[in-house]
Amino acid sequence: MNRRLLLVLLFSVSTAVLFLFLIVQFPGESGSFGLKLMGLRIKQGNNTFSALHRKLLHGTTMKEPNRLPGEKCTKADIVINQGATRPLPTGIPTYTVEIMNICVTGCDISGIHLNCGWFSSARLINPKTFRRLRYNDCLVNDGKPLINGGTVSFQYANTFLYPLFVSRVICS
Repeated sequence: MNRRLLLVLLFSVSTAVLFLFLIVQFPGESGSFGLKLMGLRIKQGNNTFSALHRKLLHGTTMKEPNRLPGEKCTKADIVINQGATRPLPTGIPTYTVEIMNICVTGCDISGIHLNCGWFSSARLINPKTFRRLRYNDCLVNDGKPLINGGTVSFQYANTFLYPLFVSRVICS
């Protein structure tokens, strides 16, 4: 019985600590926890990068990116979120990356390339999921289509977070 009580207490305390961490990391626009989890801000040096996440429906519609007539998709239809996760046993920080296809016209998107600098990882990443081809050019999903609403995710380990931005896509 004492073991069960200890586990429940440990779970409750860890949940409270996680919640407080999230409140500190993602303060809402009016100082509350609120919907700030929908966006992710990353501070690196003097630069702050932000990656918008899918928004909950609150009586507003999703704004469609500017498209040329007849254009099925744009690179704005790919959203990248990344955040810190538990470090490796060696102490190297790790980050989880989610790459999502949020195309409002229902399109599948292939040939997703990201600006990624000299991306490298101390943790092995499946090259069919994500790989650096050359400086500032990384390929997602082995170039294959990411279905509408689909997500590709991976973790990497490095001493700092790499800013990742979509450079080009192919509408399938």
